[in-house]
Amino acid sequence: MTEVPPAPATFEEYVAARGPALVRFAALLTGDDHRAEDLVQDALTKAYLRWSRIRRSDDPDVYLRRLVLNASRSWWRRRANRELPAAIDADPPAPGRLDAEAAERDALWRLIRALPDQQRAVVVLRYYEDLDDATIARILDCSATTVRTHAMRALHRLRGDYTEGATP
Repeated sequence: MTEVPPAPATFEEYVAARGPALVRFAALLTGDDHRAEDLVQDALTKAYLRWSRIRRSDDPDVYLRRLVLNASRSWWRRRANRELPAAIDADPPAPGRLDAEAAERDALWRLIRALPDQQRAVVVLRYYEDLDDATIARILDCSATTVRTHAMRALHRLRGDYTEGATP
């Protein structure tokens, strides 16, 4: 697990230090860099109003990640946000081509984005943010057992979908 530095005293210092990590987290959750920036901006706007209280809490990162996660969920609830870009299936790359690895990684990300919200959040927090189950449970507001269950179900589904897509 990566070591997170102590929370800076001012809001501006916090955003300078942790802002890029929040955008990365949101981008991994949503699969869209532009929407991720918007979600983080909304979350930081809400946090700015309560910064003195948030700073005194045990872990401001947990609070801000929860704000980003809730903003992501709320975005999907809005009626105007139901439009999704269509996936264009291209011919799979030939073995040995330089773009084969990138295509495989892209295919895996499409499978991750197809996971239910909670499972996708657990996969991102555990494998990309390198957080432990207890911290993930605090962010998602659930138990550590629920985190492990979501991780197990997500990995089972990813394995099945990935091997199913790999067979001709």
